[in-house]
Amino acid sequence: MVAELVNVEPVEDAAHARVAVTFDDLFAERYEPMVRLATLLVGSDAVAEELVQDAFVRVHHKWATVEHPSAYLRTAVVNACKNDRRRARLERAHTASDTDSVAPPQEPLLDALATLNQRQRIAIVLRYYEDLPEADIAHALGCRPGTVKSLLHRGLAQLREVIEQ
Repeated sequence: MVAELVNVEPVEDAAHARVAVTFDDLFAERYEPMVRLATLLVGSDAVAEELVQDAFVRVHHKWATVEHPSAYLRTAVVNACKNDRRRARLERAHTASDTDSVAPPQEPLLDALATLNQRQRIAIVLRYYEDLPEADIAHALGCRPGTVKSLLHRGLAQLREVIEQ
């Protein structure tokens, strides 16, 4: 899995054209945007911060060998979020439901995104929040650009239904 992350070849657009020279530069430039990205993917600020910090640790360990640290970091954050959601699903499946627990307050955007499946959610957040082209999203998800188009189309249709309710 780490080998896949190292080989990320992003298409740099105007918004991401500046390349961090040092790890400190990368951290200063990308920490807050990565926390926002992770929050949209996992739905929790606290969990998002932890996942982003772990991703920065991974980038730091690979700093000498990574050609595109910003893309490597984004992919590490997305993969960490996918793993966290997978672990959370397994935990919910193996624990008894607590009828006495109170649900934490949610934000409307996070509630709407939570209705999507994981791949749709990642595709929509990377496309409309990170403003990545379909080719980069396809690379991050390990699928074809046509699949990304389908994920975006179906995800947006589902979001429209949720918002209209």
